[in-house]
Amino acid sequence: MVLASLFAAGLVANAPLAAQNGGTASGTGDPSRTLPTTATAVEVTEPPTIDGRLEEGAWERGTPMTGFTQRVPDDGQPASERTEVRVLFDEEAIYVGVWAFDNRADEITYGERIRDYEVNQSDAVVFVLDTWNDDQNGFVFGTTPTGIEYDGQVANEGRGGGRFQGGGFNSRQRFQSGAGGGFNKNWDGSWTVAATVDDEGWYAEFRIPFNTLRYGNDSESWGFNVSRRIRRLNEESFWTPVPREFNLYRLNYAGDLQGLRPPFRRLATATPYLLGSTDRDYAASTAFDQEGNVGGEVKFQVTQGLTLDVTYNTDFAQVEVDDQQLNLTRFSLNFPEKRPFFLENAGFFNVGGGGADLFFSRRIGIASGQPVPILGGARLSGRAGGLNVGLLHIRTDEAAGLADAHGYSVARLARELPNRSRVGGLFVNKSGSDGDFNRTYAADLAVGIGEALTLSSFVSRTDDPVSADHEFAWDLSGNWSSRNWTFTGQAREVGEGFNPEVGFLPRRGYRYYQYYGMYRIHPEWLYEIRPHISYYTYNSRKTGIEESFQESARLHIDSHWEWPSGAQIHTGANYVTEGIHEPFEILGTGVMVPEGSYSGWESQLVFNSNPAARFSATSRINFGSFLSGSRAGGNGSLTWRPNASFSTSARINYFNVDLPQGEFETVLLGMNLGYFFTPRIYLQSLVQYSNQIDSWSANLRFGWLNTAGTGLFVVYNDLQGFDYPDGLNPDGGRFIERGTLARSLIVKFTRQFNLTGG
Repeated sequence: MVLASLFAAGLVANAPLAAQNGGTASGTGDPSRTLPTTATAVEVTEPPTIDGRLEEGAWERGTPMTGFTQRVPDDGQPASERTEVRVLFDEEAIYVGVWAFDNRADEITYGERIRDYEVNQSDAVVFVLDTWNDDQNGFVFGTTPTGIEYDGQVANEGRGGGRFQGGGFNSRQRFQSGAGGGFNKNWDGSWTVAATVDDEGWYAEFRIPFNTLRYGNDSESWGFNVSRRIRRLNEESFWTPVPREFNLYRLNYAGDLQGLRPPFRRLATATPYLLGSTDRDYAASTAFDQEGNVGGEVKFQVTQGLTLDVTYNTDFAQVEVDDQQLNLTRFSLNFPEKRPFFLENAGFFNVGGGGADLFFSRRIGIASGQPVPILGGARLSGRAGGLNVGLLHIRTDEAAGLADAHGYSVARLARELPNRSRVGGLFVNKSGSDGDFNRTYAADLAVGIGEALTLSSFVSRTDDPVSADHEFAWDLSGNWSSRNWTFTGQAREVGEGFNPEVGFLPRRGYRYYQYYGMYRIHPEWLYEIRPHISYYTYNSRKTGIEESFQESARLHIDSHWEWPSGAQIHTGANYVTEGIHEPFEILGTGVMVPEGSYSGWESQLVFNSNPAARFSATSRINFGSFLSGSRAGGNGSLTWRPNASFSTSARINYFNVDLPQGEFETVLLGMNLGYFFTPRIYLQSLVQYSNQIDSWSANLRFGWLNTAGTGLFVVYNDLQGFDYPDGLNPDGGRFIERGTLARSLIVKFTRQFNLTGG
């Protein structure tokens, strides 16, 4: 019923795209100014050398793209510095040349010299290729003056796993949510880039092989847009204008790249790995275990848009360790997916989010935070017959004391419709050798109405051998965005028996409502002021508990004050309610919170200095009501980035909690260091300490990258435990002896081979 109503509304209300492919940007632009809408790619027989110098004669044949328009801070106005882009191609690749002129070249912000550095903290050029010209999906490539590789995949116009949850969209998870957010920054393609700097600005040359992209056979043109960021001005400008309330991933504002003749060819690559490791679990063994492994992946392009990936003896040793998190709640935490095999085309599998990921790939090959052997599997993903297709099957082996052997199958089909709309379905199956199974069925729909309003919904049910009532879930969400206003609303119900074992569901048996509104003010003396208010509530639908019982609720009143440098201050207050229907113990403290309803006000103050400066700081201070008592504390970090080759940061998360049931302190410390010899050679370390689990850990990681995230990796891990006779929870909970708990050294080499040339 929900899906049918949404679909009907979309058919009736679908309005033309007022600003698509031309016109003027929103804001204060000059209506008489002609804005670019079409670019032409020029074919060459002798490709340019990728050295960042743009000196070859081939570039003179390219048609220049100029006339960039600001999105921020002065939306609609011409860019303050001149940018020129040209596109060439041959039988093998697309070549993009960028001239980023700057009359203050001595003030260029370089950022860190490492792959996929967050480019909004430096000068940067980023472009998107909508190879299907469907205004929904695309490939993103970018660089900074240091010549780093920055890439990712856009799915569903950038909407995805970052559902709004308790006050706006959850930005932390937009890049790495369970099944992939709307922008998957962790996708690593095979391509090259180089950059140079002189007194007149900086320059970049890109080579994007056609083999790296996926596209149809009948595409006459591709969607294309380019953004340039000048960090000292906090300015972002676009070749085809994008309104202030949207970004590069809003692909209906992209222009057209014409003149291309992309070849039809079947890509085939093999990516084998060799791995050697030595490790010891000090609680279970008296000696180090040595192990050697061989495995890898094969990629084959079934059609121009559909790719088959096969993996054998899958290993993820080069993946960095998870950032530890404090947990003072009764719910499990969501740690993001970082394993490369599960990240490519991850957005194709995404349904749900914000507390109900219907497919969460970290349920495969990881149990209780420990790796489970993955024997092998395959994934077929891409576009076929006008459908987004995602098929996945993985087999895991038994891990003693952790998990039994299982097979995991996922099928996802979705159809893109006009004006940001989409309809799709999802099936997930987990099966064991003893006949046990768990299945998830879902259908979802998104409808764009005009330019500002997007509605989305899903319905889902689960099935397993254990009969249960209320094995369903549904969601209805809406978002309305304009230059000055943003509104979101959401209703969701998750039945008590709903059990997606290959999803992420921290709680069940509830009905959830949320409302959010923000107004943007653009004074001359500040970059932006964003007063906003939100409210969410979880109302119980559990057996034996009255429906009106409020499990959680929060009223959030806040205002963000942002300066042109990027520095911000947030001033806000929360009225928080927690309803405990059965006692629970706060992790690592021995404090048991009794059942009851607890409400009260909490104040918060957030400060971030200019994040692109050599020295920057962040802090968040909270104090006020907490459960049956009160708490005070927060988190903070200090970062020093003296140049593009080195950075270090230290952070602390601390709370002093005073409850009638007991007092305790929680401390989480972390320190990161990174040295970047070149954009592809780095040394990084992460040291973390948590008194909730009475341990500290160290991770040291050396990487020498080749193409598409392959290369040489050397990883050292160390875990130390502490004995706390007079500290947290001396008589109960987790008790760890003082000394070394685990230690490992891993060396891995992986290389990609192109089996078909090109």
